[in-house]
Amino acid sequence: MEAIKDALRALRKRHLLEEGAHGPAISALSRPFISQGSEWKEKTEKLEIELQQCYKAQSRLSEQLVIEVAESRLSKAALQEKEVLVNDLQNELTQTREELTQLQEEFEEKTKTLDLLIAENKEVRSQLEEMTARAQKAESENKMLIDRWMLQKMQDAERLNEANALYEEMLAKLRANGLENLARQQVDGIVRRNEDGTDHFVESIIPSTCGHRIHAHEGGCGSILFEYNSGTLFTGGQDRAVKMWDTNSGSLIKSLHGSLGNILDLAITHDNKSLIAATSSNNLFVWDVNSGRVRHTLTGHTDKVCAVDVSKFSSRHVVSAAYDRTIKLWDLLKGYCTNTVLFTSNCNAICLSIDGLTVFSGHMDGNLRLWDIQTGKLLSEVAGHSSAVTSVSLSRNGNRILTSGRDNVHNVFDTRTLEICGTLRASGNRLASNWSRSCISPDDDYVAAGSADGTVHVWSISKGNIVSTLKEQTSPILCCSWSGIGKPLASADKNGYVCTWT
Repeated sequence: MEAIKDALRALRKRHLLEEGAHGPAISALSRPFISQGSEWKEKTEKLEIELQQCYKAQSRLSEQLVIEVAESRLSKAALQEKEVLVNDLQNELTQTREELTQLQEEFEEKTKTLDLLIAENKEVRSQLEEMTARAQKAESENKMLIDRWMLQKMQDAERLNEANALYEEMLAKLRANGLENLARQQVDGIVRRNEDGTDHFVESIIPSTCGHRIHAHEGGCGSILFEYNSGTLFTGGQDRAVKMWDTNSGSLIKSLHGSLGNILDLAITHDNKSLIAATSSNNLFVWDVNSGRVRHTLTGHTDKVCAVDVSKFSSRHVVSAAYDRTIKLWDLLKGYCTNTVLFTSNCNAICLSIDGLTVFSGHMDGNLRLWDIQTGKLLSEVAGHSSAVTSVSLSRNGNRILTSGRDNVHNVFDTRTLEICGTLRASGNRLASNWSRSCISPDDDYVAAGSADGTVHVWSISKGNIVSTLKEQTSPILCCSWSGIGKPLASADKNGYVCTWT
């Protein structure tokens, strides 16, 4: 636009100049025509030339004007685009400023939260330090109380031992007379007493075939036990039930209920009237076999009771071992503990001697220990296994004791010297748990033990070789038991199945 205005000014100026240039011509016209003819002619030619030049200049200016107009339009369009772009940038700038403001507010809020968390963390740390100091103090006090409690417990045990000393002395003579009679009855075979008291001598039969396969329990069957001089079998399982079976027919006779935990071990009195179960509920339960009712609940252990045995001489005294590292002697007539023995390594299995005065215990450290149950003193100790002892079984005549360990070795000890008189093992025999129970045949000639592959191996003690391999079960064998009349042999597995072998 400015260029157009300049062009118009130039045209006006030129027009004024042309008018000034025509002024002499007009004055000359007022002169006589003849005298001024030549002069006019020259001026006319000059004017024509100038006029042509003006036309040319006007043409150039018009072209320049058109170009300037086009450029002006392009500039205007570019200006509009830039104005739109500037507006967009301003909008983005405004939005960015708003976001920045929001982020600043959030940052300030986060900073305040962080400061609060730091303050709370400092407070929690101070509380934690205070609680740690209290816990350490409480732990030291607890340790001191435990030591005092253990000392008091030992003193109580000594008092109980002293209180029972007179009673035990009164029974000593009776036991001596009974042992004399029992020694006369110990021969190479097995003594079986009937109701009339007559002695029958039988030999154990090497099992080879499965007579019955019974689904006894839901879950594993951890303990099985035959009645004395009978084919009746008791089984205890993870379903907290104890069941009584007729092995001749494989039928269920009765079920004993009342346990609050899994059945880990079973024992029966010599008169077959009372059945005792060690359970994972830290208690022992005593049933009357005839009525099926619970006679006693023996409490006193503070951890699961894993082993129990009854005196072969008396149906009154019971011994138990638990993972509270104690062995307790119980009086079934009184229904409470009469003596407690403390030790350092957890006990997995126990067995009372024939006279009921000493107890054999197998421990997690692989050692076999012999205790005086009256005084609680350790009489002897032997390292029988390189790993945990899982089973301790006494022979019928009381001269041999069988131990099994997680090292997959079965040792036969002489109970009089605690020397190993036989070692049994097999390449495929692997014990399944810390409570895998093996057994000795009633005539003391054979040993039966289960394996993790579901196989039962039978060894000859005298020859040290395998005389029978029984394969019917597929899950790991947990325990074996041999009937006192020589047959059958029973085995129980981790799925709750029991097989009888004849």
